[in-house]
Amino acid sequence: MNGAKERKARVKESWTRLQKRVSGERKSGVDVPEIRVGSATCGKAAGSEETFEVFKEAIARKELNARLIEVGCLGHCYAEPMVIIRKPGFPPMLYGYVSPGVAGRLVKDFLGEGDPCLEFALGALEENEMIPSVSELPRFQMEEKVILRNVGWVNPESMEEYLREGGCEGLFQSLQMEPQEIIELVKESGLRGLGGAGFPTGRKWEQCRMTPGETKYVIGNGDEGDPGAFMDRSLIESDPFSVLEGMTIAAYAVGSNKGFFYIRSEYPLAVARARTAIRILEEWGLLGPDIFGSGFGFSVEVIEGAGAFVCGESTALQASIEGRRGMPRVRPPHSVISGLWGKPTLLNNVKTLAAVPRIVIRGSGWFRSFGTEGSKGTAVFALAGKVMNTGLVEVPMGTSLEDIIMTAGGGAPGKKAFKAVQIGGPSGGCLPARRVKTPVDFDSLIEAGAMMGSGGMVILDEDDCMVRTARFFLEFTEKESCGKCTPCRIGTYQMRRILDRFVKGE
Repeated sequence: MNGAKERKARVKESWTRLQKRVSGERKSGVDVPEIRVGSATCGKAAGSEETFEVFKEAIARKELNARLIEVGCLGHCYAEPMVIIRKPGFPPMLYGYVSPGVAGRLVKDFLGEGDPCLEFALGALEENEMIPSVSELPRFQMEEKVILRNVGWVNPESMEEYLREGGCEGLFQSLQMEPQEIIELVKESGLRGLGGAGFPTGRKWEQCRMTPGETKYVIGNGDEGDPGAFMDRSLIESDPFSVLEGMTIAAYAVGSNKGFFYIRSEYPLAVARARTAIRILEEWGLLGPDIFGSGFGFSVEVIEGAGAFVCGESTALQASIEGRRGMPRVRPPHSVISGLWGKPTLLNNVKTLAAVPRIVIRGSGWFRSFGTEGSKGTAVFALAGKVMNTGLVEVPMGTSLEDIIMTAGGGAPGKKAFKAVQIGGPSGGCLPARRVKTPVDFDSLIEAGAMMGSGGMVILDEDDCMVRTARFFLEFTEKESCGKCTPCRIGTYQMRRILDRFVKGE
């Protein structure tokens, strides 16, 4: 008992010292104007780098005292480049479609003269008496940010900003608990794996902890490969610290000292920001041999996947980390018993890991207050295809397809009729418009003939041919098959040939 008390005292002392290192105000106020430019992949593709340079040059030319900060994706990819401006005396303002020309106007009129340029604004990010708030928009009313709480707001390469927004508090509280206490908390929360299978996270952690062995591994899975899916990429690009904090808590809970962050190489910005975050955490003593003076050490290495779709499967992913061809193996034994190099291995999706610190801070009851009986918490979905508002949306489990597609997504463009949604990746299914009232949770989607998957939704409208859509996804699975099993290797080829004949009118 004395040892535990001493450890808790050291952790608390280290946390106090860390807090003192962080200077500046929280997001409730600013001393000088701040311009936060969305600089995830979607923002860069829409021209945010040019917008950023115009802000930089205009601020320097006018000799303004202002901070210019790159942040991630707020989720509204359709409105990129997006910019948040915080100026003393004004509520934080959110702007969309900020071209270089608009950037120049914002510096001249808003920063220079106090005119917030409402013609370019989506709204204020806080309730106020001056300017309409984005909270009045239907999409903002239905969202519940748990996993994406920092995404698009916090600089993904600033430890100070992450700490000011409550970062690492979950890790601090965890290190004052016993490992089994953390596992029980995660079990009570009802958190299920958000990578596709939906396995109860706490049960997986408990199985790994109970498996004997001095060496155990933790893997953060950022290898999403579904067509139209970009949830994991955006999270890693925008808030890598939260994923790494969740990995560290998981490692402490199961008794691991070594982790691997697996990210596909097609995500160069995500890879770069993950590596930067790891380096910063090591510099701050939040990764390494003695975190918070607890005696617990954990190190993380980024592994770049070659882009094989099959490496989204856990055993194939582990084979890839070991330097072998990504090939699934028969289970059991499961990875928590025998995974990387035959050692007990815990593998969780990055969204699952990012939810863990908030559960530790807010409690299992808070997390369970969202969702349905069998699917607790929130889920992140990527809206792509024939939809007005492409991007990310995080909603409570059980939210209907109609709310996600028609309210958050704005429906199909050009007043076209919504026809179907392809959900759950290539192995999922297409739900037609008549199933639009279906709640989006693990059990309801399976009952409807689809699956949650990792969260990708490809929207189809009245012009889309369902046969060609089926052929597209079947061709994808045929090409991405590892070829190990005959039904997949030969079956997908034969089925694709049948659909080829349909498409040709034969």
